[in-house]
Amino acid sequence: MPTEGIEAVHLTTHNWGRAAKFFQSLGYELEFSTDHNSGQLRNGDGPYVFIAEVPEDQEPQTQIVLKVADADAFRSDPAVEVVTPFEDTHYGTKEMTVRDPDGRLWSLQAPAQN
Repeated sequence: MPTEGIEAVHLTTHNWGRAAKFFQSLGYELEFSTDHNSGQLRNGDGPYVFIAEVPEDQEPQTQIVLKVADADAFRSDPAVEVVTPFEDTHYGTKEMTVRDPDGRLWSLQAPAQN
Protein backbone atom coordinates (compact mmCIF):
# COMPACT_ATOMS: atom_id res chain seq x y z
CA MET A 1 0.00 0.00 0.00
CA PRO A 2 1.49 3.37 -0.95
CA THR A 3 1.60 6.49 1.17
CA GLU A 4 -0.95 9.25 0.57
CA GLY A 5 1.32 12.29 0.44
CA ILE A 6 2.74 14.60 3.07
CA GLU A 7 0.86 14.66 6.37
CA ALA A 8 3.09 17.09 8.25
CA VAL A 9 6.40 18.81 8.65
CA HIS A 10 7.88 18.57 12.15
CA LEU A 11 10.41 21.24 13.06
CA THR A 12 12.51 21.86 16.13
CA THR A 13 13.62 25.37 17.01
CA HIS A 14 15.50 27.30 19.65
CA ASN A 15 12.68 29.87 19.93
CA TRP A 16 9.09 28.66 19.64
CA GLY A 17 7.59 32.16 19.70
CA ARG A 18 9.76 33.51 16.89
CA ALA A 19 9.26 30.38 14.78
CA ALA A 20 5.46 30.53 15.21
CA LYS A 21 5.39 34.22 14.27
CA PHE A 22 7.51 33.48 11.19
CA PHE A 23 5.02 30.89 9.92
CA GLN A 24 2.05 33.09 10.83
CA SER A 25 3.58 35.87 8.71
CA LEU A 26 3.59 33.36 5.81
CA GLY A 27 -0.15 32.76 6.21
CA TYR A 28 -0.22 29.82 8.63
CA GLU A 29 -2.80 29.86 11.41
CA LEU A 30 -2.08 28.57 14.89
CA GLU A 31 -4.29 25.53 15.56
CA PHE A 32 -2.98 24.97 19.08
CA SER A 33 -0.02 25.58 21.32
CA THR A 34 1.17 23.65 24.37
CA ASP A 35 2.51 24.72 27.73
CA HIS A 36 5.94 23.32 26.80
CA ASN A 37 6.84 25.66 23.89
CA SER A 38 5.40 23.78 20.95
CA GLY A 39 2.39 23.97 18.72
CA GLN A 40 0.74 23.21 15.43
CA LEU A 41 0.04 25.54 12.52
CA ARG A 42 -1.76 25.00 9.22
CA ASN A 43 -2.24 26.90 5.98
CA GLY A 44 -5.44 25.79 4.23
CA ASP A 45 -5.96 22.09 3.67
CA GLY A 46 -2.27 21.26 3.27
CA PRO A 47 0.06 19.48 5.65
CA TYR A 48 0.33 20.84 9.16
CA VAL A 49 3.55 22.21 10.63
CA PHE A 50 4.35 21.11 14.18
CA ILE A 51 7.11 23.11 15.89
CA ALA A 52 8.78 22.17 19.17
CA GLU A 53 11.42 24.13 21.06
CA VAL A 54 14.64 22.30 21.93
CA PRO A 55 17.61 23.39 24.08
CA GLU A 56 20.38 25.49 22.52
CA ASP A 57 22.78 22.52 22.59
CA GLN A 58 20.55 20.58 20.14
CA GLU A 59 20.67 21.37 16.43
CA PRO A 60 17.27 22.30 14.95
CA GLN A 61 15.90 19.51 12.77
CA THR A 62 13.29 19.09 10.04
CA GLN A 63 11.29 15.91 9.56
CA ILE A 64 8.74 15.24 6.81
CA VAL A 65 5.90 12.93 7.82
CA LEU A 66 4.15 10.89 5.13
CA LYS A 67 0.49 9.88 5.50
CA VAL A 68 -0.67 6.25 5.58
CA ALA A 69 -4.42 5.50 5.66
CA ASP A 70 -4.25 2.35 7.81
CA ALA A 71 -1.21 1.13 9.74
CA ASP A 72 -2.65 -2.40 10.03
CA ALA A 73 -3.15 -2.69 6.26
CA PHE A 74 0.17 -1.08 5.32
CA ARG A 75 2.69 -3.50 3.84
CA SER A 76 6.19 -2.21 3.24
CA ASP A 77 8.05 -3.08 0.06
CA PRO A 78 11.19 -5.20 0.63
CA ALA A 79 13.21 -2.30 -0.84
CA VAL A 80 12.17 -0.14 2.17
CA GLU A 81 14.29 -0.53 5.30
CA VAL A 82 12.04 -0.39 8.36
CA VAL A 83 13.89 1.21 11.27
CA THR A 84 10.97 1.03 13.71
CA PRO A 85 7.59 -0.60 12.97
CA PHE A 86 4.32 1.22 13.58
CA GLU A 87 3.95 2.17 17.24
CA ASP A 88 1.31 4.15 19.11
CA THR A 89 2.26 7.75 19.90
CA HIS A 90 1.27 9.81 22.93
CA TYR A 91 -0.66 12.17 20.63
CA GLY A 92 -3.09 9.63 19.19
CA THR A 93 -1.53 8.28 16.01
CA LYS A 94 0.70 5.40 14.95
CA GLU A 95 4.16 6.11 13.52
CA MET A 96 6.75 4.07 11.66
CA THR A 97 10.29 5.11 10.72
CA VAL A 98 11.92 3.99 7.47
CA ARG A 99 15.31 4.72 5.90
CA ASP A 100 15.76 5.70 2.25
CA PRO A 101 18.71 4.50 0.10
CA ASP A 102 20.73 7.62 1.03
CA GLY A 103 20.31 7.06 4.78
CA ARG A 104 17.63 9.70 5.48
CA LEU A 105 14.95 8.78 8.00
CA TRP A 106 11.28 9.23 7.11
CA SER A 107 8.24 9.02 9.39
CA LEU A 108 5.02 7.38 8.25
CA GLN A 109 1.92 8.35 10.23
CA ALA A 110 -1.44 6.58 10.39
CA PRO A 111 -4.54 7.15 12.48
CA ALA A 112 -4.69 5.15 15.70
CA GLN A 113 -7.13 2.25 15.51
CA ASN A 114 -9.86 2.39 18.11
